[in-house]
Amino acid sequence: MTTPPPEHSDEPRDLPGLAAFATLGTTIAVTIGVFVVLGIWADAALHSSPWCLLAGIVLGSVAATAATVALVRRYL
Repeated sequence: MTTPPPEHSDEPRDLPGLAAFATLGTTIAVTIGVFVVLGIWADAALHSSPWCLLAGIVLGSVAATAATVALVRRYL
């Protein structure tokens, strides 16, 4: 009796390692980049340089950390 072939699913566990790392890096870069751009825009609009930029960096880092944790947990 032969065993049936394993079922392939579309879950993220099927991604090759390189694609997972590329997704992780892109997520971090885009998340921090968006918050930095928003911080620069808010500084220009509110004339509060550099406080909104610093807040954007902090919030972007927190959001990138949360997104990274969420992505890594999918593969564990």
